[in-house]
Order: sequence, then C-alpha cells, then structure tokens
Amino acid sequence: MGFFSDYRATRRDERELGEGVWRRAHDRFKRGLDRYHQILESVRDPELRAAAVPVANDLADLLPRVRAVCMEAHVRAPSRSQDIPHSTDGYLSDVHRQLSRAGNSMAQAAEALTMARFAAGSHAHSFASGMAGEGTSGLVGEPGSGGDAAGSPEQLSAPSQGVSAIQRRSTVVTEYVTAAERLLGEHAEHSPED
Repeated sequence: MGFFSDYRATRRDERELGEGVWRRAHDRFKRGLDRYHQILESVRDPELRAAAVPVANDLADLLPRVRAVCMEAHVRAPSRSQDIPHSTDGYLSDVHRQLSRAGNSMAQAAEALTMARFAAGSHAHSFASGMAGEGTSGLVGEPGSGGDAAGSPEQLSAPSQGVSAIQRRSTVVTEYVTAAERLLGEHAEHSPED
C-alpha cells in the first residue's frame, strides 16, 4: 500500500513542481524540515524541547507556502533541468535565490537544534557531576577548586543560548520564504517570455 501512495505522491510532485529547479528547491526545504523534526525527537532537555516544538510548528507551516511558490514558478516557467528559466528582469532567478536561501537556513536551523541538544546534554552532565561532587574536595562547584559552580549563569544558560540560535534561524527562514512570495506577487502579471 505504501508503494502506491509514494508513487502517487511522486507523480503529483512531478506534475505540480516539475523535475527541475522548482522541484529541487521544494525538496531541499522539505529535507531540512524533516531533519529538524528528526533531531527534535531526540531532544530530552525540557527547556529546549518546550522552545523547539513551537519553532518546529512554525517551520512546518512554511512548507505549504514554499510548495505554493514552487508550483506557481513552475506554472510560469516550467523547469526540467538545473537551469533557472529566463524571466523579465531576472525575477525568477531572484525567486529561486530566496528559495535556496530558505532551504539553506532550514538546514542551519536543524544544525542549530543539534548544537543546542548537545549543549543541553553537556549542561545536564555538568550539573549532575557538580551535584554528585558536593562536599567532595577539588570537584567542580567546590570553592577554591578553580571550576565554575554547577549553578553558574554560564552553565544554566546553555539551553537558552541554543533556543536563541534556533529562533533566529527560524526567523531568517520565514523572511526568505516571504521574500520569494513577494517577488512572485510583484510579477504576477508578467509571463517569463515578456
């Protein structure tokens, strides 16, 4: 059953997005989004997870918008190759550039989540080690040991720093998608041959 549904989805994508640059732009964004969600599934830190889930939802809401831009661009200038179709004032190149940037930033959002997950895991390990070492001379958190206290602001802010990076990257993704939509809207009355 899965084979036939995959086949139908592939045929629909070929019909709606073509086989060239618009399909690749869409698929790249989708792969980055899938990667973000895969990483999110492995996040255990409650603070990071609570912040990363709404971002995941916001990013997922962009996928239909990216698809709509790619579909419209394909209607205006079908693509079967890696060459960006010609358009008046090169606006389709600009649309493709914004879609490419959105895809890159989507991948960077997934990377930021990976780094935040790692930092949160390191933070949890450091905190647990500091708690286990209470009352033991020379361990992290012990006065005079030279280490940071387990509850220092630097350690406690590790998940927060990761959350900020993820949110910034998500904002950039949204800006690129909006720019692509705006470019198509500004040239709605033009066909690629004009």
